[in-house]
Amino acid sequence: MAEHIATPPGRAAIAMRCRHVVDSEWFGVAVFALVLANAAVLGVETYDGIAVHWHGPLKLVEHWFLAVFTAEVVLRACAHADRPRDFFRDPWNVFDLAVVTLACLPFARENATVLRLLRLARVVRAARFLPQLRIIIVAVGKSLPGTVSFLLVGTMLLYVYAMTGWVFFADDDPEHYGSVGRAALSLFLLITLDGIGDAVRGGLQISRWSLLYYASYVLFGSFVLVNLLIGVVISSLEEARQLERERESPHRPDEGAAPDHLRERIAAARRALDELEAGLELARTRDTSPEEIPAATATAPAAGSPAPP
Repeated sequence: MAEHIATPPGRAAIAMRCRHVVDSEWFGVAVFALVLANAAVLGVETYDGIAVHWHGPLKLVEHWFLAVFTAEVVLRACAHADRPRDFFRDPWNVFDLAVVTLACLPFARENATVLRLLRLARVVRAARFLPQLRIIIVAVGKSLPGTVSFLLVGTMLLYVYAMTGWVFFADDDPEHYGSVGRAALSLFLLITLDGIGDAVRGGLQISRWSLLYYASYVLFGSFVLVNLLIGVVISSLEEARQLERERESPHRPDEGAAPDHLRERIAAARRALDELEAGLELARTRDTSPEEIPAATATAPAAGSPAPP
């Protein structure tokens, strides 16, 4: 009973062969070249003359790209045949599967806009094969919580200064401070320090206290807040680099023995764990003692022992 629940040896062999192909350098280079070629075809289709004259061949090329990318996702899934859940633990695998699956659904094939967006999403897959770009994308995702906090603080600061500017400058400068909305827009444009000289000169004609108003706003709005945002992004970038190092650490050549021998041991350990879980589940179902667990689990190979021939 436990032998049927455990991972079959044939599935482990398929996973090992597919993993050998997926982890090879030529496979990554080939897929990256296909992604770039797909991006080039998308750019060519934006020219009306070419799109109308070569509509048939371009359609055929699009179907070919979809078939190749589907085969690639299937091959990556087969590389995790012994542990299917590991396939979904990688966000890039989930993204690739979603892009390919949605492109094959009827509603996407009938909606030209959705289909173009899905085809454009394939270009983003180029980040999978560029470690530095992958780090930046992960860093952007990790910086979102800090960015939301930054936006809340920035909005509060902008509203306070906009209301203050409306109180003091609305009568003399209605074009920029006639309402809180205009004042907020004017101050938002001043965050980049573009036009700050003209704003200060116009404020000095109204009151000398406007110099303190603009100086404090530039200090808090442009210097403090922007540097806080840069700090959030740098911190997220360091976290993304650390994750990338942890992701690549199992593939470093100086961290273990030969890959094939190590994979055989890991596969043997996985089979032993599967058989042990199956035996425990069978014992629990029959309400028996641990001594009645099938002998297959008792004779399972240890994690450090080599795989049986």
